[in-house]
Amino acid sequence: MGYGNWDHSAYRAAEDYRASHGIDDFGYTAELRNRPHDTWTVHPDLDPFGIRARECRDSAEHGNSLPIAVLFDVTGSMGRVPVIMQRKLGKLHGLLRDKGYADDPQILFGAIGDADTDRAPLQVGQFESDNRMDEQLRTILLEGGGGGQKSESYELAAYFIAEHVITDAWEKRGTKGYLFLIGDELNKPRLASRHIRAVLGDHIRTDISVESIYRELAHRWHIHYILPNQSSYYRDPEVAAHWHDLLGQNFLRLDDPAAVCELIALTIGLTEERVDVRTGLADLRDVGSAAEADAVGRALRAPTPKALPEAGR
Repeated sequence: MGYGNWDHSAYRAAEDYRASHGIDDFGYTAELRNRPHDTWTVHPDLDPFGIRARECRDSAEHGNSLPIAVLFDVTGSMGRVPVIMQRKLGKLHGLLRDKGYADDPQILFGAIGDADTDRAPLQVGQFESDNRMDEQLRTILLEGGGGGQKSESYELAAYFIAEHVITDAWEKRGTKGYLFLIGDELNKPRLASRHIRAVLGDHIRTDISVESIYRELAHRWHIHYILPNQSSYYRDPEVAAHWHDLLGQNFLRLDDPAAVCELIALTIGLTEERVDVRTGLADLRDVGSAAEADAVGRALRAPTPKALPEAGR
């Protein structure tokens, strides 16, 4: 995977075609809605069970591959946020390349649910450099489930990236990839071995602490958690404190979910030292993302959780 190049004109044409013909942007979800819920399952292309590895490799076209994994919560507490984000995430690759924030970005999209209750607790695509990444988004199942305990299986997604992703960026150049988790709840208290066995097929017999998974992951990945507005726990101080304790300044609150593409792109540009904040925000305005630039600026200047207002205020 990772061959070809992103074509925004083709993306817009496909989007316009679906709109004019009444085709749902999340086609796989629309298909399953006509079936009993107990028959729902992860699309075969995104099923992580038994997968040895997702690979991000260099190629003749892309000799300096940079792995970027974006996985978002699709449980009920997120409301319509995943739909809002899907309309913008397809632009991510083009924005990174057009503004020079990354030479050869390869992007994997996926989705996170609840391994205790959901039919599709984890969905993981491939690393792509062309319009196939939009196809990944369209095959994600927006299950809208969740267990109602203010926790979802983010730690299972973190484990998959830590244990089942191989990148030339790290193996050849010692360069970290980027993982963006987008959601509004807590990790489970522990990574349950039964979840690893049931969802991934790994023969793990003991539970794993959440902190140890993120510590391991941080050796090879820049990890960010984005908490978007219009989700149920956007102003919940417990959620904010939980992620701030795990990730520090890499916990980001975003008051406009439609700005997620721009926030991810600028975060990468800043970390890669390709741009500073002021120039990056100007870049976003240059590409017609003025409102999004304002939201990104606020996210990057957000207060610590201790300074956040109490939920409901």
